[in-house]
Amino acid sequence: MRLISWNVNGLRACREKGFEDSFRTLDADCFCLQETKLQAGQTDIAFEGYESYWNYAEKKGYSGTAIFTRVKPISVTYGMGIDEHDHEGRIITLEFQDFYLVTCYTPNSQDGLRRLDYRMRWEDDFLRFLKDLENRKPVVVCGDLNVAHQEIDLKNPKTNRKNAGFTDEEREKMTRLLDAGFTDTFRHFFPTLTDAYSWWSYRFRAREKNAGWRIDYFITSKTLDGRLQKAAIHPEVFGSDHCPVELEIQ
Repeated sequence: MRLISWNVNGLRACREKGFEDSFRTLDADCFCLQETKLQAGQTDIAFEGYESYWNYAEKKGYSGTAIFTRVKPISVTYGMGIDEHDHEGRIITLEFQDFYLVTCYTPNSQDGLRRLDYRMRWEDDFLRFLKDLENRKPVVVCGDLNVAHQEIDLKNPKTNRKNAGFTDEEREKMTRLLDAGFTDTFRHFFPTLTDAYSWWSYRFRAREKNAGWRIDYFITSKTLDGRLQKAAIHPEVFGSDHCPVELEIQ
């Protein structure tokens, strides 16, 4: 089963930059999107052979997630079931026979870390949400998790130490998630690979220089480790300030 996750940074804008061609080329069984920046009825995008599920933020032009899937899910849920977190369209969960697939757009801590306290509450609640799912069957989590976990996950760790996405607090929450029984699938296959990023600032020709961050992930229950077949990042795919990431699972 081939899974793709991509923060498209506005699906309508990404469509103008070749999204549909990239979708078909990547040829995933499940294609998860974050930051769609859509409201219901604002796009007619559809692909033959796929069903689609959408979670919209109440705020217009903000956040939002979607999943296109060839495999019909047993059930679909939106959000965590916690009112504080469920107004920004950040989570969709599909239940399949063997696992849950969760796509997530984690809140950014923002400039000046003005949303860091909220982010910490989100992280704690999200981990509880995942462990509750895992009590029933294994979990595959994907999306823009808005954190570079290790120093090798961004180009300039020293100068970004206290910036959103690379604070000690955010990195510790990712460590806690992995220690709770989850696998960072890219590091499972490439534990020491450097210069592998999924997001680049639009400023300072960052993508051209590959001055990026790896903040887009597939995280899986450790019980699935033996079924992991491939992890990849696709920097050759343009259309957003992020690129797609991939997981193949048996």
